[in-house]
Amino acid sequence: MVIGREAEREQVASVMRRLYRRGLTTCSGGNVSLRCGDVVLITPSGTDKGEITAGEIGAVTPDGENLLPGLKLSIETEMHLEVYRNRPDVNGVVHAHPVTASAFAALDRDIETRLTAETRHVLGKPVRAVYALMGTKELARVVGQAVRKGNVVIMENHGALTAGETLFQAFDRMELLEAAAKMTWITHTMGSPRPLSEARIKEIEEVYGRRK
Repeated sequence: MVIGREAEREQVASVMRRLYRRGLTTCSGGNVSLRCGDVVLITPSGTDKGEITAGEIGAVTPDGENLLPGLKLSIETEMHLEVYRNRPDVNGVVHAHPVTASAFAALDRDIETRLTAETRHVLGKPVRAVYALMGTKELARVVGQAVRKGNVVIMENHGALTAGETLFQAFDRMELLEAAAKMTWITHTMGSPRPLSEARIKEIEEVYGRRK
C-alpha cells in the first residue's frame, strides 16, 4: 500500500529539504505530512531534515498505526493526525520553527498579516494555540482545535503550523508567515505601520474569496 506512493513520499521529503534550505527550521526540527487517501505520509524522527530522502518518509493510518515500523515516527505525528481529523479539506501540513515567527510565539504580540494584500489573502488571520508540551496529546488537541479557526497556527513558546489543501499551499503559507513576521518587526521598528483598512480587506475577500 505504501510502496506505490514513491512520488508522494518524494514530495514530502522535498518540502522538508526546502524548509531547511530556506532557513525555516533546523536540521532536526519541524515535520511535514501529506494525506493520501487512507494513508498519511510524514517525516520521521532522528533524520537529517536537510538531506532527507523519499525512502526515509514514514507512513501511518488515520488512527496512527505505523505502516513502516522500521522508521521511527515523528513525536508530532498525533498533532498532524488531529489536524486532518478536524479539517477534512486539508491534505498538507507543515510544522516548523522559523526564527522570526517563533519569536512572536514567545511574545504577547501578533504577526500582522494586513500589511500587504497577498499576505492577508494567503494567510488570513493567524490563530494562537496555548502552550502544551511538545509531542503530547494535549498539544495535538489544542492545535487541532486552533486549526478549525484558520490555516495558520502560532504555537505559544514553540513555533508555527500551517495547513493547506495541498502540501505546496501549506509550505507557501509557512514561508509567507515568516515574511509577514519580518515585515511586522521591520515596520514597527521603522515607524507607525499602515495596515490595510477593513474596506480594502473586504475588497480582497470579494474578489479573491474569503480565507480562514
